[in-house]
Amino acid sequence: MTGTMTMSEPYVSRAGHVRWFVCALLFAVVALNYTDRQVLSVLKPTLQQAYGWSETGYGWMAVSFQVAYGLGYVAFGRIVDRFGAKVGGTIAVTIWTIAHTAHAFVTSIAGFTLVRIPMGLGESGLFPCTLAATAEWFPLRERALAIGIFNAGSNVGAILAPFIVPIITILLGWQMAFILTGLLTALWLVVWLIWYRRPREMASLGTQELAYIESDPQEAQRPVAWSKLLATRQAWAYMMGRFLIDPVWWTFLFWLPDFFTKRYGVDLKHYGPPLVAIYVMADIGSVLGGWRSSRLLKRGVVLGRARKMAMLACALFAVPVAGAIYAPNIWMAVAVIGLACGAHQGFSANLYALPSDLFPRWAAGSIVGLGGFAGAVGGVLLSLYAANVLQIIGSYTPIFLFASVAYLLALLVVHLIVPNYAPATNFTAEN
Repeated sequence: MTGTMTMSEPYVSRAGHVRWFVCALLFAVVALNYTDRQVLSVLKPTLQQAYGWSETGYGWMAVSFQVAYGLGYVAFGRIVDRFGAKVGGTIAVTIWTIAHTAHAFVTSIAGFTLVRIPMGLGESGLFPCTLAATAEWFPLRERALAIGIFNAGSNVGAILAPFIVPIITILLGWQMAFILTGLLTALWLVVWLIWYRRPREMASLGTQELAYIESDPQEAQRPVAWSKLLATRQAWAYMMGRFLIDPVWWTFLFWLPDFFTKRYGVDLKHYGPPLVAIYVMADIGSVLGGWRSSRLLKRGVVLGRARKMAMLACALFAVPVAGAIYAPNIWMAVAVIGLACGAHQGFSANLYALPSDLFPRWAAGSIVGLGGFAGAVGGVLLSLYAANVLQIIGSYTPIFLFASVAYLLALLVVHLIVPNYAPATNFTAEN
């Protein structure tokens, strides 16, 4: 596994830390996003019992979200490329916050399916916007680390939801779980609108830090045709990687509380500790995955080899999840599922860096959108499969078996498509 780029550029002073405040802001919105997304899955056993939902009905809620998410990902990739991270982020957060709060006013499968559609559309803008902001604020050599850090927010959100949702539900009712978490996201939006700027527009940014941020070659934003992007091997490498790994993460998000209820008898009051343990491990994996490739780059390892070595290590850590269904107690299941979640996040931190590694900045957002769409298609297929498997045979075994090999398969596909991890050069922007 070789690459064609090294981190041999001259040293530029790293004085300043404003870019890490930007990373913290991105971390916060990712955490809030996953808190909002997890509310329904935490409440699923409770609402299923109260309103008579079937497994396939819940599966269709997940599918409606993912279809909207996939289509929205493509649209937001374009929006970010044309208007930047701030405009795209503002639109995305506004849409998903309104839709998330609207969950409080429905009870049926049809009602929840209806509000999941705009929520999926809004949430689809999260990663195109956060990745664009990372590309604006971080040079290539720090980008995977920054992605790993803000991506760890997904696990913090997944940790917060099983703690705060049961408390709110018991004290105030399940409807308030949606309303109060929506208000937290609205507060973040206010901070984003007031504070976030591009580096050259940020008054508090020092000249040395600006020079470090801009130490990579800078290119002006320009439009590019979908057909030209889809003609590149690099686009397909990213899309196929996302198609294979995203469904695993979607399944963990949507079905883990249900798995613990059915396999170990866990109820709403006791989801917290096992889910917290899993997503803490995922947090650690996210940061370590990004750190590993960044560390290899600092040692002079070429870019493609550094990314792929980090992904290989993560893929191997996911293999033991195949035995999760056979764990004799919940904490052994938590250990192997948490290891797989950490592997997913570490793998993702490096795969998500591919668009900015191999494409010019003016095309990276569109590539992220295509990858998100491919991941959502994979997620839809696995959600439909999971819902039918659980409805018919009631076993998670086939789902965990797929999760155990998905990352090795994804790495193999990425390597076969872009063995040299060379930047895309055979396309041009629209005139």
